[in-house]
Formats: sequence, structure tokens, C-alpha cells
Amino acid sequence: MSPLAWIAIAALAVWGWLLLGQGFFWRTDQRLPAPSGTPAEWPGVVVVVPARDEAEVLPLSLPSLLAQDYPGRAEVILVDDGSSDGTGRLARELADCHGGLQLTVVSPGEPEPGWTGKLWALRHGMALARARGPEFLLLTDADIAHEPDSLRLLVRAATGHGIDLVSQMARLRVASGWERLIVPAFVYFFCQLYPFRWINRGIDGRRPLATAAAGGCVLLRTETARRAGVPEAIRQAVIDDVSLARAVRRAGGRVWLGLADRVDSVRPYPRLADLWWMVARSAYAQLRHSPLLLAGTVAGLALVYLVPPGTLVAGLLAGDSAAAWAGGLAWAVMAGTYLPMLRYYRQPPWLAPLLPFTALLYLLMTVDSAVQHYRGRGAAWKGRTYARPETAPDR
Repeated sequence: MSPLAWIAIAALAVWGWLLLGQGFFWRTDQRLPAPSGTPAEWPGVVVVVPARDEAEVLPLSLPSLLAQDYPGRAEVILVDDGSSDGTGRLARELADCHGGLQLTVVSPGEPEPGWTGKLWALRHGMALARARGPEFLLLTDADIAHEPDSLRLLVRAATGHGIDLVSQMARLRVASGWERLIVPAFVYFFCQLYPFRWINRGIDGRRPLATAAAGGCVLLRTETARRAGVPEAIRQAVIDDVSLARAVRRAGGRVWLGLADRVDSVRPYPRLADLWWMVARSAYAQLRHSPLLLAGTVAGLALVYLVPPGTLVAGLLAGDSAAAWAGGLAWAVMAGTYLPMLRYYRQPPWLAPLLPFTALLYLLMTVDSAVQHYRGRGAAWKGRTYARPETAPDR
């Protein structure tokens, strides 16, 4: 066989492993576990919302939190993290207009050295929340909208299964053409990196094979947070959700992560530039700022996603049937594993064969993330730049 055919076969072998040996990452059946009963007494919950310049999305998200149909004691603390667009004032106006759960708006001032902005805001909000003595904290981003029963279902899952951290990957907005092309793939790649089945083995008493969370929606036991020393223990983390999950697991806590049915992100990413920066601002931090890991990631993405269509086309042009068949079959397996995520996002199946093009965009975003890091820009978000931020520490 030709070298081209061997390369195509290597890509096909990798897809065989991904299909069967990577925790069935491509399946979308990891949804919030629903216990048969309800708590005899519903525990108290404080919702903590860090918010910086969120006036655009707050009218779509905050009323959904205030309207939670929760049988126990619950309230909302919104931490206005130095906003310049009137976020705090708007939050108070929305509470006056919509009613519902009690809302407290506070501002912690600028972060101290060694803290990222979001975790500084969470530190302040969680300290105030603990003074209320709740059993649970719901940490949710300002762009996340919850159905009225969202909090109740989260607490039922945590109390019914003895879970210390329950996290749902919010369904991101998919409206523009670029969002349709890139957003479902973003979640698909995340699931490939952190297979949800491997994470959720822990609630059955088995050893988990991965650890992660999705920062948009995290229900956390207050006592577990104290034992884990969060957020202080992860104060420099840019990828704070994965860092939080690892800290909880190191403290002996049980972690569960799945896709959401009743929790949605309302933040728009209409342009390619918006989506590009969403990925690029933290991609190199995920690789621990390692040139070696960057090179391996680029090579891996090329082999897994670019080689199949490339060898199919090259094989057809060169009359190399082995390369064409192996490349075409690898591409078909790739597209097939993407279909469940497209169905979850209610997108047409013809987008599945375009996954190699989307993967090429992610490869370029990752390289750009490294370039920005070495230019001293690091991770930046809403006017703050972290030149050499930490990622998810294992210590």
C-alpha cells in the first residue's frame, strides 16, 4: 500500500477507537438524573451570579432566576463586577418589575492581585451566601436562562443521588450561520475531551476516569465548597469550571456533568470573530501554555479531522483506492458521531460532513490563542487581560 493509504488507515483506526473506546462521548444521553422521590425538607439555596457588563443579556436571564418555582428557601445574589453599563442598576429594576425571589446586588471592587475577575466576584458572592447558611449554592453565569423548575430539578438530583457538584452544559444559542457551524462542534469537542460517562461513574461508586464541569450552571454543596477551599484554591484559573470540579473531587466530593434540557445560554455570537475569541481566549490555557502540547494538539486535529477528507480526495485523484476507501470511511464515522449533537441542537444533518472544516477553524483558533499569549495578551475578557493565567491545577 502507498504511504497515503497508511495515513488514511491510521486516521480510520483512531476513529474506531473514538467511536468505541472514548466513553461513547458522541452520545447525548447524559441528562440530569431524576430520583423517584422528593426531599422530605427542601434545603436552602443561594444563587450567586457574577456579572460584568451584562446589561444586554440580563433582561433575558435574571427574570428566569427570580421566577424559580422552588419549594424551599432560596434567594439570588448578583455580584456586579465593576460594570460600566449599569448592570447592577438594571438588575434592581428587573427585580422590582418581576418580583419573585429576593435579589441582593453587591459589588466587590477590582480584583486583588492573583485573582481572575470572575472568581473574585464569586469569592465575594459565596462569602455573602454562606452567611445565610444554605445547604447549596447555585453558581450560574449572567447569560444563562433557567426554566421555572430548573433549581428544583437540580436539587432533587443532588439530594437523591448524594452528588456534591451537579453541573449542566447549558444549551448555547444557535441562530446565525456561524453559530450553526461552530457552536454544536464546541460542545462535541468538549465531550470528546471530557467524556460525560467517564465523569459520572463517580455517582455509582466507581472510579471516575475524567473530571470537569460546565461553569454556566453549577449546583454545589456549601460544605463541600468549604472543604475544597474554593474559590480561593482556584483563584487564578481561567478555565474555572474544570478547576472547580477537580478541587471538589480532590476533597472527596462526587461530581456529575450532563447536557441541559431546561437551561439555555442567551448570549449571542452572531459573527465569526465573536466565536473565534470565545475559543481563542482560553484554548492555550487549556494546553497549560505548553508548546509541546500545542504541537501535539495541532497534529492530532489534523490526523483525526483533516486527513479523512484529504486522503479521500487525494486517493480519488491519484487512483489510490485503498486511501480513498479508508479516508471516506473515517469521514463517514466522524460525521455519524456528530449527528447526535446536531439533533440535540435541532440542526440539519447535512452539517455533519462539514465537521472537518469546523475542526480546521478550531485548530486556527488554538494557534491564535498561543500567539496572543506570547504577545503578552493572554486571556482577555471584558476589558481585563491575564497575561500568564493559570489553567486547571492538579495540585
